[in-house]
Amino acid sequence: MKGAAPRSILFACNSNSVRSPMAEALARLRLPGVRIESCGVSAGVLDPYAAKVLAERGVGDPPRAPRNFGDVRARDFDLVVALTPEAAAEARREGAEVEFWEAENPSETIGTEEEVLAAYRRVRDRLDERIDERLVP
Repeated sequence: MKGAAPRSILFACNSNSVRSPMAEALARLRLPGVRIESCGVSAGVLDPYAAKVLAERGVGDPPRAPRNFGDVRARDFDLVVALTPEAAAEARREGAEVEFWEAENPSETIGTEEEVLAAYRRVRDRLDERIDERLVP
């Protein structure tokens, strides 16, 4: 269900290396003028496959290195979209209103490089669909 876009959105996952930076980058393309950031329960390292499937859509790397909840104030965002149960729990501990979008972890995919990339593309495409369905006015 579409609604008016919030003025600020925080996407959160476990390590801010795959799902939440992909969501941040995709949402930035679709929601100009909206403050959009991402973080994780812990700060990892940007996954090269995430960067590769974003580049396929003409999206550059996220604007900053991976961050954790200690680097942002979740309750200062109009909407926190948690992509993992752990991120949802952390955001709620900080007093944020949380919307949960379950997102598979493509980094757990075992197979050929093309099979791994296909998993990352599925996550990218599903995040893009959810952003359109829920956030694009």
